Amino acid sequence: MFYPYGFGFDPTMIFLIPSIIFAMYAQAKVRTTFAKYLRVNGKKGYTGYQVARYILDHNGMRDVPIELTRGQLSDHYDPRKRVVRLSNEVYHSTSLASISVAAHETGHAIQHAHGYIPLSFRNAIFPVASFGSQAAWFFVIFGLIMSAPTLVNIGILLFTAAVLFQVITLPVEFNASSRAMRLLDEGGFIVGDEYNHSKKVLRAAALTYVAAMATAVSQLIRLLLIRGQRRD
Repeated sequence: MFYPYGFGFDPTMIFLIPSIIFAMYAQAKVRTTFAKYLRVNGKKGYTGYQVARYILDHNGMRDVPIELTRGQLSDHYDPRKRVVRLSNEVYHSTSLASISVAAHETGHAIQHAHGYIPLSFRNAIFPVASFGSQAAWFFVIFGLIMSAPTLVNIGILLFTAAVLFQVITLPVEFNASSRAMRLLDEGGFIVGDEYNHSKKVLRAAALTYVAAMATAVSQLIRLLLIRGQRRD
């Protein structure tokens, strides 16, 4: 591992410890909550696919396809191809976890169709954020080795774009979950206590995005500290 202060312990790593612990907790929380409610079938017996298809059709989006995708918790909406992708256990299952996740992804599709501003902004900065998250450390490390502060600053600016992406992701995800709960309730897909159970699934999923933002912010603070120490 590269140590900006020379060989040995890097004190700036301390700023990452809380966010790393939080991220581990968030991942564990979403997996255990999803697994728990994957074993609880909805009383109405709808599959994740049926819920997603109904919601899309009743919101004038019959042209938006629903595809199977590999992996667990790999469900997502692709705004470039305008397609909802559901994992096998969400697509075919009638569990509360499955229909909650399916509704959440259709929430993103509805955001896109209605021109939801935070989603449009996130989609616009995605290319820069994606490049920034991958290239930032190259500029920072190379800049430190070469004693070139300009390169370090470029790296920090690139990483700032990645942090901004994580920050704007929060309202996008929270809004999609809020839409999902309303759609599930209004569509009659959940009844009684199922509403609270579905909410727990989506809250656990949202926690991972909070953790991702916290980690990104911590990394940015660390980069600023490294730059400041090198200037001294």
